[in-house]
Amino acid sequence: MTPSLVITEVRRLIQDENAPVRYSDATLLGFVNQTLKRMAMLRPDLFTTVADIPTVSGQVYQAIPAAGSRLVEIFGVSGGNAIEEVNRDEFDRAYPAWQSDAAGVPTKYMRHTRNPKGFFLYPRPQAGIQLLAEYVVSPPDYTLLQAIITPADEYFSTIVDGTVFLAESVDNEHVSSGRAKLFYDSFVQSLGVSGQAREITDTERGGIGTPPEA
Repeated sequence: MTPSLVITEVRRLIQDENAPVRYSDATLLGFVNQTLKRMAMLRPDLFTTVADIPTVSGQVYQAIPAAGSRLVEIFGVSGGNAIEEVNRDEFDRAYPAWQSDAAGVPTKYMRHTRNPKGFFLYPRPQAGIQLLAEYVVSPPDYTLLQAIITPADEYFSTIVDGTVFLAESVDNEHVSSGRAKLFYDSFVQSLGVSGQAREITDTERGGIGTPPEA
């Protein structure tokens, strides 16, 4: 899936295939990139990656890579032990001196409640520690022929709907007719429906089914 393929379908839906076209490829490409960024805000789970991330040795506070926008989960030390997530307020009360302990291999992590990119490690990491983590990656500004990495190809129609909405929103005729809202509603609904499906399938009991009543 590329922005060019999305734009071809968008032009068909907005009847803008014949020269002179109302919207240039550059304008529609901008709408495609805006749609992807809106999707990342509404459904960040569609833009996650699992990767090793480096740590700053000797520092309690850490952050995901610059390209990331939100930490999802830390699984453990790369090639080593698992890491338990704990609540920082509770940990502060139970062990106020934890930040002054010597550096070592982290066994616990705590989220920064006001910064979705940041987190804390205990003990603070020694040199050379990498973490296996899942985090949200903000979509880049794609070029026309560049392959869209995330979300998956199943969301082609959703990207088309979002792009059509933006194109029709600057067209007074279609704003008045409600056509722009029609595509916006389709865009939001498709994201919501897929989100509900994820809640059912992507859990520890996903695919097992509802247990029988006693």
